[in-house]
Amino acid sequence: MNRFQQGARAGTLGTAMQGTTEETMRGARNRKATAALLILLMAIGSIVLWLGIPLGWIYLVSILFDSSQPSMTAYVMVIVGIPLTMVVMGKLLSRLNRVYGEVTGTTPQVRVVMPWHRSLRGERDSGYPTTILDIVMVISVGLALICFAIWFFAFAGSSLPTP
Repeated sequence: MNRFQQGARAGTLGTAMQGTTEETMRGARNRKATAALLILLMAIGSIVLWLGIPLGWIYLVSILFDSSQPSMTAYVMVIVGIPLTMVVMGKLLSRLNRVYGEVTGTTPQVRVVMPWHRSLRGERDSGYPTTILDIVMVISVGLALICFAIWFFAFAGSSLPTP
């Protein structure tokens, strides 16, 4: 093989590597955009979990039972409906978290140590790594508590009779 053929081959290889680098960069941008979208969906889902589901069930029951003295059925619907819907939403959020882990390559490998295999003086680590869903849920619960405190102290008013 002469120098001209080697140079042409190296140029082709360089172009091929440049295309691969561009594809890698484009793939990284797509993964970051997908990861950001998944985080946004988890944040919206956690707000729906803490606010939307309870308010939705209360609103639904208030439409279905249009009486000032609702039957026990209304209370049972709310008491059973809210937790069941929250479990379903939790499963969906968990699925979003798994997809996020697959997209970003951070799927946690959980190491479970049974309580009877654990030393009393040993490590206090739970064996469960922190995921993005953990962070999103802690932030959403904190925001929900702050919103509740603002509503309670600023807008709820007092139900006590005034003298």
